[in-house]
Amino acid sequence: MILSRLFSISLSFVILIQSLGIGLSDIIQIDEFIEHAQFHSEQYGDNVLVFISKHYGVLKANHEKEHQEEKEDHEQLPFQHHSHISSVTAFVLNTKNEEFKTLEFSEFKTHNFNYQAPFSSLHSEGLFQPPRHS
Repeated sequence: MILSRLFSISLSFVILIQSLGIGLSDIIQIDEFIEHAQFHSEQYGDNVLVFISKHYGVLKANHEKEHQEEKEDHEQLPFQHHSHISSVTAFVLNTKNEEFKTLEFSEFKTHNFNYQAPFSSLHSEGLFQPPRHS
């Protein structure tokens, strides 16, 4: 019982890690991440959020351009691989500007239901009859 729970939890954890795109090589490179973050803290006074922004976020292009000497260190950081899976979302807006025409209502009185009399003996005995108004 405990073994099956432990197996289920570990399998769920592995699936979660893989769905986030984290591989074994990324986990092995965590020490490089910590060392480089400490270097940035001592050298530039960067906190963790600024460090992450410089290596994974908005400031990445500017940081790589200004600090070419750290290129080898940057290549050793985890999560630097690029996935070959991409998602493309396109929104196409109709740009035609036509005025709305007035709606014309036509009276259709076709009914979309058909009642057939029951053939079962239970219906004839009154067990499955609709409620009657008093």
